[in-house]
Amino acid sequence: MLGSGPVLAGPQIEEKLVASVQTALASAIADRSAPRLIGDPRVVQAWLAEMSARLAKRMPDSEQRTEFLITVQYEASRAGLDPQLMLALITHESAFRKYAISSASARGYTQIMPFWVRLIGTPDHNLFHLRTNLRYGAVILRHYLDIEKGDVVRALARYNGSLGRFEYPNTVLGLLESRWKWSPPVFPPEPAIAPSAATPIK
Repeated sequence: MLGSGPVLAGPQIEEKLVASVQTALASAIADRSAPRLIGDPRVVQAWLAEMSARLAKRMPDSEQRTEFLITVQYEASRAGLDPQLMLALITHESAFRKYAISSASARGYTQIMPFWVRLIGTPDHNLFHLRTNLRYGAVILRHYLDIEKGDVVRALARYNGSLGRFEYPNTVLGLLESRWKWSPPVFPPEPAIAPSAATPIK
């Protein structure tokens, strides 16, 4: 299930980047702070438990699955993306196969074209590495959302190299709705901590 093999994802199209955009994207790729869940601890732990259950058949190893989901949530959140959208994209792009390769040579979970390493990365970047691949995928999708002024349909089509067509964005958004939609639980507010008797009240 997680092995190598061809996939049907479309090729991202290489476009000339203005220097400021290229620098900003390279900077976003280069940041190597440790992945962690971002947000209210109670909410993100509930998210992790639910997503882990949904992904268990595709990733039976619990340690691998937890590392994958934490990295997805971290990379999506730092890029200002919905982690559920990233999961839907990965479902369609690679079916969660780490070593997936498309006929156009796109690689890994998020099917990154190798030219991106030349444009915004460094030669040592391995697109089959979990965090590297998810980082590129999140940064590139964020870039396309910025170009398209927040239009998710057009950004997804651009990600797939099929701008002007709707098959790819409709499929990804359909997967988001049918498989990955999630509403955060509502927790009661945490009780206020009463001041200690030894603490003077001013």
